[in-house]
Amino acid sequence: MPTQITTPPGFDDLPLEEKIAYVQALWDLIASDADAVPVPGWQQALIEQRLAEARSDTAVVRGWPEVQAELRSRLLAVHAR
Repeated sequence: MPTQITTPPGFDDLPLEEKIAYVQALWDLIASDADAVPVPGWQQALIEQRLAEARSDTAVVRGWPEVQAELRSRLLAVHAR
């Protein structure tokens, strides 16, 4: 269930870009103490799994140009339909 909050005075009058900047600045303030931000166990397990895979000798590593080429190819295939 979403938490009901009261917006600060004047917030509703701000342009969308300023609202987004405000919320981003608020999150940056909260996240500045990374240890205080809880990480659910399943997310921590996933992070550890992905780090282990990346550090393994069998990790498949591709360069950015290869990834870009694949994404462009997929995009062109979708638009060709």
